[in-house]
Amino acid sequence: MSESETFGAEKGSGKELVQWMNEEAKKRKQKFEARLYDYTIKTENFGTFEMFSWMGDVKIARSLIVKASRKFRVKVIEGGYKAKEKIYSTKKADFAMVRKGDRVIGHLKFTTARFGKGDWELVEEERK
Repeated sequence: MSESETFGAEKGSGKELVQWMNEEAKKRKQKFEARLYDYTIKTENFGTFEMFSWMGDVKIARSLIVKASRKFRVKVIEGGYKAKEKIYSTKKADFAMVRKGDRVIGHLKFTTARFGKGDWELVEEERK
């Protein structure tokens, strides 16, 4: 995976967090770029998140999102996980973890239309 749109930062900290991750990647000469795309997800258990997309290496993205969560002391959504079993449906699914620093505090499931361009919708959430 070289990009994902199911990453997010707690509302109010998205701009600062994305800017820090881009600067950190540039400092380390890593191939990574994140951008806010003006879309928010509201969860019952974890609050509201500003979603962002990124391009680059998945390992770098996961590392930066955890470090940013620790540094800014905010909850983040780390997406891009797929189900192990192959399920065919009319919708595309993506799974995410909600983190606070190094701790995983919950799981989310997003869906979107299989064809065309649509925003991700939150369909399930679970506290850990």
